[in-house]
Amino acid sequence: MRYGLGMDVFEAVADPVRRELIGHLAAGDLAAGELARRFDVSRPAVSRHLRVLREAGLVHDQADGRRRVYRLERTALSELTRWVDSLAPLAARWDARLDALDTEVRRTVRDRRRDGATTDQHEETA
Repeated sequence: MRYGLGMDVFEAVADPVRRELIGHLAAGDLAAGELARRFDVSRPAVSRHLRVLREAGLVHDQADGRRRVYRLERTALSELTRWVDSLAPLAARWDARLDALDTEVRRTVRDRRRDGATTDQHEETA
């Protein structure tokens, strides 16, 4: 899923700082300086992250005097959300398999405890 000038949306959201930037912008438009103040990384680092998000088509920036104001591009994000939602059947299958594995592990642990207790009882009576 590519938008903008070639940065893949999935590559863009792979970084936790960029995901946090998206989270801040989900609440509303913010200037680059306002965004940068919310992070422990340098302003140039935040600018680089914003550039990646912009190139992926996830954010749009606009000049407002001397400030650059960033806006979340919800269309690109909604396509990402649709793709994640399409994985729900796969997740449900894995949940069922993991539940079955959990049941089997618990059964094995229970049986080993029971067998161990039986062995210990036989040794005590001998």
